[in-house]
Amino acid sequence: MLLAIDCGNTNTVFAIWDGSEFLATFRTSTEWQRTADQYYVWLSTLMTHQGLPMEIDEMIISSTVPRVVFNLRVLADRYFDTRPLVVGKPDCLLPAPPRVDEGTQVGPDRLVNTAGAFDRYGGDLIVVDFGTATTFDVVDVDGAYVGGAIAPGVNLSLEALHQAAAALPHVDISKPQRVVGTNTVTCMQSGVFWGYIGLVREICARIRAERGTDMRVISTGGLAPLFQQSEALFDAFEDDLTMHGLTIIHKYNKDSQTQ
Repeated sequence: MLLAIDCGNTNTVFAIWDGSEFLATFRTSTEWQRTADQYYVWLSTLMTHQGLPMEIDEMIISSTVPRVVFNLRVLADRYFDTRPLVVGKPDCLLPAPPRVDEGTQVGPDRLVNTAGAFDRYGGDLIVVDFGTATTFDVVDVDGAYVGGAIAPGVNLSLEALHQAAAALPHVDISKPQRVVGTNTVTCMQSGVFWGYIGLVREICARIRAERGTDMRVISTGGLAPLFQQSEALFDAFEDDLTMHGLTIIHKYNKDSQTQ
């Protein structure tokens, strides 16, 4: 079985793939200090609880936090006797290499989202990922990542308001009943929610205009469902896009070795 790991700035997701479907998905907070032994105790406990055998013999990792990769490599070697593929490293091949400025390092999560989206929808896509940052990934007609845009994440914006302005409280994001707020909380929620609606619509419109084609927009990430229900911004929502992309990249590398 394949253990696919997506390590983001806030959360890390472990998914068990049997070659045809995900048997289980587990989520934990991202902490670079966590050791391989701690990962194993946590993972094995959850797998045992769900009746899954510890028969992992392959691993693939995507990490936007470089410091966690070492202990995940140790986890693979010590407990599963395997060498993991790490997206973004030279030995991890991509179905379509990115076309960006020379010397640019593309975030592994963006490469994985590109691979997953292209497999499901083909090319000429904009992938909007609502994570710690809100990213816009442009997928060319052949499946290559060709650039995009990065904006502060929704929760990051709310936290910045709270920390920088002493009178503003910490609030959770939600769709306000009205645009005009009548108290501090609803004013903040309105500004952030409708602000991001405008941000997504404008950036996607400008990407389409710049590329001169009508591109489909795919959303993913924790807060995507909140924005998916409003304003018809997206053509589709994928809650497992990153994990699907990891399986696509893993299969591509495995097939390449047998050719």
